[in-house]
Amino acid sequence: MPDPITYSRHILRILISAVLSLVLSSCEKTLHLPYDHIPPLTVIEASLTDTGASVAIRLSTPMDEPLDLTLLTDAQVTLSDLTLSSSPICLSPDSEGYFTSAIPGEVGHLYQLDVIRDGATYSSQAVMQPPVTIEGLEFSWINMPYDQVALLQVAFADVDPLSPGNCYWVRLYRNGEAYMWNTVKDDTAIDGTVYEVFFTTRRDTDEEDDDTVLFDGDVITATVVSISRDMYDYLQALAADSSGPAMFTGPRALGYFLPATPSSSAITFHP
Repeated sequence: MPDPITYSRHILRILISAVLSLVLSSCEKTLHLPYDHIPPLTVIEASLTDTGASVAIRLSTPMDEPLDLTLLTDAQVTLSDLTLSSSPICLSPDSEGYFTSAIPGEVGHLYQLDVIRDGATYSSQAVMQPPVTIEGLEFSWINMPYDQVALLQVAFADVDPLSPGNCYWVRLYRNGEAYMWNTVKDDTAIDGTVYEVFFTTRRDTDEEDDDTVLFDGDVITATVVSISRDMYDYLQALAADSSGPAMFTGPRALGYFLPATPSSSAITFHP
């Protein structure tokens, strides 16, 4: 027999839960949550690789308006190698609206990106990260209560096993289109190898969401790039539907500056 006091407390919890359920179910109503209308913010997405630089400038879109991905070209964009104390490089917009330069970045060098637009200056500094070596991609099936799910394991070498705290951005593309992404730190590394696992498609594709379903012959390309801790925190916040920490000095702006060359590897899905 259970202890009487414990038993009484158990019955009390059940009664309280039942009463709360009745109260809450009888008080259902539609909530209209207000949100602040703020002017559009400048969004800067900049990268520097071993083949050059690319900078996209947009304006954020209010929540009650359709997404606007128009690129802005009414800006002055410069890139400086602070390690060499060289003169800033001026980037020019191409036919698609991206500010570009063919001058490659150097691993370990500190770079500064400056964007001047509408009387405001946005600046960001970051060190060029080393390339990552992808060691393998592998699909496997895992049994779940509702179905089998295909796991994709991405294995890559830690860029500096003797210096803990390295961070990475892993992105997947399905037949060339963005598919999934995640961030990972080297605290999960085993003997210098970092493993990241993605839950992809279900075995029963009729029950799968079009956003994640994979069919026989689909090509999945994984790209891995080493990132700073600030960039890691920014992407973590982005995954949580937050704007995250500011990556630029000056007036409030969204986006990032990422000096690093992504490594890529591909695998074909065969269920």
